[in-house]
Amino acid sequence: QVQVVESGGGLVQSGGSLKLSCEVSGRTLSAYDIGWYRQAPGKEREYLARLWDNGLTQYEDAVKGRFTIFRGTNKNVVYLQMNNLKPEDTAVYYCRYVGGHGHSWGRGTQVTVSS
Repeated sequence: QVQVVESGGGLVQSGGSLKLSCEVSGRTLSAYDIGWYRQAPGKEREYLARLWDNGLTQYEDAVKGRFTIFRGTNKNVVYLQMNNLKPEDTAVYYCRYVGGHGHSWGRGTQVTVSS
């Protein structure tokens, strides 16, 4: 079983930055991908970005140019650097581990952007 834990959320003013962390542990495969998603109140969970094990990245248009997904020196920690945050970025942010035919979700971290 794989455990996924997000951290780094908080309250920030519009235009500010936050760096979210996603740490995976447990029975992880040697190669896996990480995705970041968010869910705002009353809305469906929304895909934001993905980091493949080979280093390739992909971003949803809403965050392209503002958010960056990258892996730290510890392979089991993936970050989401969020710049120029907007009130509409307010949501619970989730990390998803994708390895082989399985996947695991974290419990999320709240990001609130004030205007």
